[in-house]
Amino acid sequence: MGLLSELPIVQAPMAGGPSTPALAAAVAAAGGYAFVAGGYLSVDGLREAVATTRRLSPAPFGVNLFVPSEPGDPEQVAAYAVELQPDAERLGVDLGEPRWEDDSYDAKLDVVAATHVDLVSFTFGCPSADIIERLHRADVKVAVCVTSVLEAQLAVAAGTDLLVVQGSEAGGHQACFANLAANERPLLSVLGEIRDSGGDVPMIGTGGIMTGRDAAAVLHAGAIAVQIGTALLCAPEAGTSAAHRQALLDERYPDTILTRAYSGRFARGLANQFALDHDGQAPQAYPEVHHLTQPLRRAATRAGDTSVPNLWAGTGWRHVAAEPAATIIHRIAAGIRQTDS
Repeated sequence: MGLLSELPIVQAPMAGGPSTPALAAAVAAAGGYAFVAGGYLSVDGLREAVATTRRLSPAPFGVNLFVPSEPGDPEQVAAYAVELQPDAERLGVDLGEPRWEDDSYDAKLDVVAATHVDLVSFTFGCPSADIIERLHRADVKVAVCVTSVLEAQLAVAAGTDLLVVQGSEAGGHQACFANLAANERPLLSVLGEIRDSGGDVPMIGTGGIMTGRDAAAVLHAGAIAVQIGTALLCAPEAGTSAAHRQALLDERYPDTILTRAYSGRFARGLANQFALDHDGQAPQAYPEVHHLTQPLRRAATRAGDTSVPNLWAGTGWRHVAAEPAATIIHRIAAGIRQTDS
């Protein structure tokens, strides 16, 4: 399989707000490959996002879906809720219901198959071989996000067309599914291990890629393209909250942290007070913890309080710029060419 787009640059699907049809269209117009983030959307919301993106851009694009996780331990979730109660009282809201659900996985699969999108990528797990075959029958390509050789082997065995290889530098949720411990392996190491394992499925590398030099290193390590997310968070076309943008641009926090505090899955974001206070308390329980903390995060975001919400960011976040998506894509592409010349 060759490149998905004119440039070897893919827009990461950033669920929960930052990804918008306008961002997808801008990335596609600049020569990159765009994604609709299907996570957290309703089924109708996903259908509408696909239709709106098609109205804005004639270019092929992908949709990202979450593979359902195993339920967490209710007693551990209840114990975490006790730890969060002072935060809820301070913000004047009730904690959310820590429920398990599958993000309408089957219904969203129906949407992507029926709308014949170009590509579906999967995060938090590997779809079954039957699901991949069904998508192939609908002329839909499949990518699986992986963080290790084992996960890559499982995805290849199931029939994936592409591997999205994620390093520990990536902002937002880690895609681990064979081992749910925090992934500390840097992207270039994981790419090299998968490449050397003998697989021949094309790889897209993601994690901490902010500059052309970053991208060139990943391409030289064997990837056919790079996937960028944090670099686009402050683009005007993104749906990133004002609080999140300001925290990034003002460099309000000194570093990032890998934590389960917000969702019950390890994710990388700016090390604000909530993340530091609750990092060691949150159990492995996604999406129960996500629903539990959601009212806290929403209330704080509305109030412009950056000490509480999840401020997802990769390790290269200090390179974030408030520039149009096309400018960002073109700068990274130019940096790749310069590095290779």
